[in-house]
Amino acid sequence: MVPILLVLLLAVILFGVGFAVKALWWIALAVLVIWLLGFLMRSTSAGGTKSRWYRW
Repeated sequence: MVPILLVLLLAVILFGVGFAVKALWWIALAVLVIWLLGFLMRSTSAGGTKSRWYRW
């Protein structure tokens, strides 16, 4: 009985990790798209002046 419970627990943990990693990939993709849109919109609306919208 214990090995079956350990296998089920391992399956649940791996399923949870897989779901979390997939969700993190979607979040990272959304942040990348927002960053690119902000970069493109800021560079076109600068009007020829050099404006930096980042700190580094």
